[in-house]
Amino acid sequence: MGNWFVNNWFSAIIISVWMGLNIFLFVWFYFVYEHGEEFYYTRHLLGSALSWARAPAAVLNFNCMLILLPVCRNLLSLLRGSFVRCSRTMRKQLDKNLTFHKLVAYMIALMTAVHMIAHLLNVEWLNNSRQGVYDNLSTALSNLEDDTDDSDHRTTYLNPIRKNDIDPQQIPTYFVFTSIAGLTGVIITLALILIITSSMEVIRRNYFEVFWYTHHLFIIFFAGLVIHGIGYIVRRQNKESYKEHNPLFCQNRTEDWGKIPECPIPQFEGGPAQTWWYVIGPMVIYLCERLLRFIRYMQNVQYRKIVMRPSKVLELQLVKKGFKMDVGQYVFLNCPAISQLEWHPFTMTSAPEEDFFSVHIRSAGDWTDKLIDIMQKLPEGAQGPKMGVDGPFGTASEDVFDYEVSMLVGAGIGVTPFASILKSIWYKFKDNDPNLKTRKIYFYWLCRETHAFEWFADLLKAQEKEMEERGMGDFLTYKLFLTGWDQSHVNYVMVNVDQETDVVTGLKQKTHYGRPNWDKEFEQVRKENPTSVVGMFLCGPEALGKVLEKKCGKYSDVDPRKTKFYFNKENF
Repeated sequence: MGNWFVNNWFSAIIISVWMGLNIFLFVWFYFVYEHGEEFYYTRHLLGSALSWARAPAAVLNFNCMLILLPVCRNLLSLLRGSFVRCSRTMRKQLDKNLTFHKLVAYMIALMTAVHMIAHLLNVEWLNNSRQGVYDNLSTALSNLEDDTDDSDHRTTYLNPIRKNDIDPQQIPTYFVFTSIAGLTGVIITLALILIITSSMEVIRRNYFEVFWYTHHLFIIFFAGLVIHGIGYIVRRQNKESYKEHNPLFCQNRTEDWGKIPECPIPQFEGGPAQTWWYVIGPMVIYLCERLLRFIRYMQNVQYRKIVMRPSKVLELQLVKKGFKMDVGQYVFLNCPAISQLEWHPFTMTSAPEEDFFSVHIRSAGDWTDKLIDIMQKLPEGAQGPKMGVDGPFGTASEDVFDYEVSMLVGAGIGVTPFASILKSIWYKFKDNDPNLKTRKIYFYWLCRETHAFEWFADLLKAQEKEMEERGMGDFLTYKLFLTGWDQSHVNYVMVNVDQETDVVTGLKQKTHYGRPNWDKEFEQVRKENPTSVVGMFLCGPEALGKVLEKKCGKYSDVDPRKTKFYFNKENF
């Protein structure tokens, strides 16, 4: 438990505060509607379903206020820059923005389900009261006329089901699809279902366009959410009426309502629509975010170099005026020739010291396949299609130089942020940068195909040579793991096993076959760095992330004088 606490204590506090606020709002509003005097008659018609509908609505408002903020990338970059001088613990939370975004979405889905079920029951019970199925009080309350005062246009009835001249069994359906609350409720529920289902990992990974376009239904969701409450469906006795008409005294005297001074006809009103109070601020922030993205999209981007690497990896070297980056950061790219709306994230592989920025794009779907196809058909030396660039945006890898010792783990194309880091280290050594605090780096790269190593091997060769010339051969320890091979490759390796350099990469460090034994690797790092704080950085699949996060907890020591491992993962 202590080892887990080292890596997750602040996240646990944030989640606890968020969950505590959700529980507080639910309980508070539940009791407001369950015991509020002005809802006495409303509760008679609806029972506890009133509270079970309104309490989730309050939680929904709170979480809809939060849901947009974790995806405001420029806001997060601004906050991250503000925390540069603060502890790395604070910055790590900003790198978990998408995790929090998903948690909030799950809460919205849960509360929507509870809210919807409760209101479906409410509609059924309101209709039964309107048909006189229940007691005299329910019937009297449902038959109250709308004594609208033309001077203020306020409606005073209680039961919002006013139509009574069609088949009673059809009234609930008619009400749901003709009232503002009902119709917008159907629309935003359908939008939410599509958004959540299209966000499943299998769809997002294999059909990104479906995820991308469906996710933009959030515009319809928020529009419907804002106007959902203006129909004043949930009604209560107004204060003036309650002073004159006491339900506790008058509830059994329905025949005397309006005939005796103690029981005038009760007057009711709908509560104000409150959702916009919660979401207007985040919506303005998000609109500013989109405006800034549009401005960046319009800025000119020049192609410096277009290179087709092995394993169908496309390298783009781009130049943009005023563009400044840090190691491990990423950009969003948009190619109007493929799609005007789609933006895709790519980690930059160039170093901040270079006068351009580069990305390596692997064939991984329709958009990347189309982009690679366009670039392959270009004449030699020609400029590529218009490219919109939004960014750069900060990631966990920015903090790599804050640790004395770093473990970098890349899987497949997930090596890209570490290409930027290793290049930057090369420049820092070349320039004798006195601010470089890092004294040891362990680099692990896992690939399924031998060709995938080729485009990155040149950089590692340069690193090997540079470190040896400076007498710092122990600074960078790297291990390459090939997780897939065939018999012909095995035969080739066996024939050339005595060569000084690796037959796959040409490096002095031989390629390992199979997956790493992480317990062995962590033990070695801890043994070689007995008093260090080690930063573990991963760019790879979620399953590998769970394994490495557990290892960081397992091999961290609660004693501050001994080795600790801090887990950091790239999130897109």
